[in-house]
Amino acid sequence: MALLPPFIRAPRTVASRRARTAAPHPAAGLPADDEVLLDVPDDRLGPALVAAGRGAYGTAAALLAGTRERAEWEYRDRYVTRLASFARSRPEWFEDWRGAAAPHDPDVLLVAAQLAVARAWGSPARAELLREVSPLITAAAQGDHRDPVPCRIALDHARGSNAGPAYFEELWAAAVRRAPHHYGCHVAAERYLAESWHGSHRECFDFADRAAQDAPAGSLVQALPVRAAFSYLTDGCGPEVPRERLDAAADRAIVLSARFPGSDPWTAEIRNLLTYVLVRLGRRADALAQLRLVGPYATSFPWGRLSDDPLGHFLAVRESVCAGSSGEPPDHPRNGHGERAYPTDH
Repeated sequence: MALLPPFIRAPRTVASRRARTAAPHPAAGLPADDEVLLDVPDDRLGPALVAAGRGAYGTAAALLAGTRERAEWEYRDRYVTRLASFARSRPEWFEDWRGAAAPHDPDVLLVAAQLAVARAWGSPARAELLREVSPLITAAAQGDHRDPVPCRIALDHARGSNAGPAYFEELWAAAVRRAPHHYGCHVAAERYLAESWHGSHRECFDFADRAAQDAPAGSLVQALPVRAAFSYLTDGCGPEVPRERLDAAADRAIVLSARFPGSDPWTAEIRNLLTYVLVRLGRRADALAQLRLVGPYATSFPWGRLSDDPLGHFLAVRESVCAGSSGEPPDHPRNGHGERAYPTDH
């Protein structure tokens, strides 16, 4: 299979300088470089983060309570991840919330579990530290028996703590009982399987394809095969996956992308990921179409896996696509053995 080479990973200063000085692309229907933002929260999460920055937790508490009451599990998952990430650097508002909340508040328990996993993840003693936070995940799972997000956290925890396949199967069964098409749980399961079957990308594609075929047309699970394609294209090991399977994964994600409005923060990460895969496959016209739908919303994933400057990397790739250059795109990721590992990136 002849694919374009992966992006060469440029030094941070070079990528940043190139991206910041690149010309706007009005002819391509894209916003200027200085209008592009990284990881923009939606109009519900944004006020919660602003309030938390001021030390107030009420907006975040109301936001998560609303997602639970309305069973908005995909939103809940994304909001919990972002709020826990914010609490890692600014913990005071969350500690105040934790102190004021009822002992078994399901929203506080969920953020606490996500925060504990995130804090342990980067440690050399990750597996040992993660085993110590198991009670927090159990408590979060008992907070609301409908909520699949604790199952997603538990699946991430299983991957990071090197849990065996029997335990994984137990967690996966619980996740499917709560929400059979929850995107976050599927991503966590795919990543666990990718590590368990390192180099066996066809098995990961099989899992992703089955899940997408079973999911509703508008479900984010339709993007699971393109995540499998990304893993294959950045791993650098294992048997070759047929080109037609990579194209089919990209085509499925293109159909999903078309179901959502352009310049939509909700689907920005999927469209950023799809853009990377399309460029690697040499499908520059399709990549440009996705960049138009991305608009001003760059996301840390996948670009943060490829560079220390995800925004600069995104802009450099966008410049290459708009220029219509042939051959090698501007930057390369590290292979699958050298990439940084994160508990979640969905």
